[in-house]
Amino acid sequence: MTSQVLVIGSANADLVVPVDRRPGGGETVLGGDTILSPGGKGANTAVAAARLGADVALLGAVGDDPYGELLKRSLAESGVDTGSLRTSERPTGIAYITVTPDGENSILVSPGANSALRPEDVDLDGAEIVVLSLEIPLETVEHAVAKAVDHHVKTLLNLSPAAELSAKTLQGLDVLLVNEHEAAFLLGGEADFPKLLDLGPKAAVVTLGAKGAAVVTADGVTEVPSPKVEAVDTTGAGDAFAGALATSLAKGEELVDAARKAVKVAAITVTRQGAQPSYPTASELE
Repeated sequence: MTSQVLVIGSANADLVVPVDRRPGGGETVLGGDTILSPGGKGANTAVAAARLGADVALLGAVGDDPYGELLKRSLAESGVDTGSLRTSERPTGIAYITVTPDGENSILVSPGANSALRPEDVDLDGAEIVVLSLEIPLETVEHAVAKAVDHHVKTLLNLSPAAELSAKTLQGLDVLLVNEHEAAFLLGGEADFPKLLDLGPKAAVVTLGAKGAAVVTADGVTEVPSPKVEAVDTTGAGDAFAGALATSLAKGEELVDAARKAVKVAAITVTRQGAQPSYPTASELE
């Protein structure tokens, strides 16, 4: 496996149910028909990058089941190298997703095979940038970052879902990608984005939903506004942002320019249903 962009992360089947509102504790709410689509933060990020023209591979794990076949097929059809995709005895991960009429979602993930991805599986051969997210074991993520630092490979980590990482891992990041909630998690409830750099990463990008993103570097904070769109489904938009950001960085673009393109990609994504099926191609951006 030799690819310019290596994504190390999860591959899940998304089971999406439209609902008028989310149920409270002990409450049953009727929803619409279930939609099955390929997802998972790792697979989503890889597909988003591939559709934008990146040479990308996914290191992940799926089960030997129909959901695993769905993911393999979606990845291959999108142009993602699946040579490093492991097949586990555990079932393919599943994300149970509810989507309300305003396009907002809530997600419950059953990791399944994603939990079988071990540190010894990590191979960075030929990668120029490694992209990670946290639906896989933290020890695998931390090992991958340390290995990338040793091999002078750029690192982009999407801290989602939010989790505690070691100081050494945070210090090994070229770019830390978080949303506002994840930033607050790291900063003890604060919204002082420049303080993210005090944790160790060389730079940070904070996604701000419909407002766009904030790029944090040693030179300060740069706001990157988003085009105004009508959101239909926000599922996977953050992963599309990560894939677009990695694609631009792999091409040598500056972080702010990369964030501008990523914001545009995410804005297109939320106007369509689903995660991977909603991701635009490079020609659509033009």
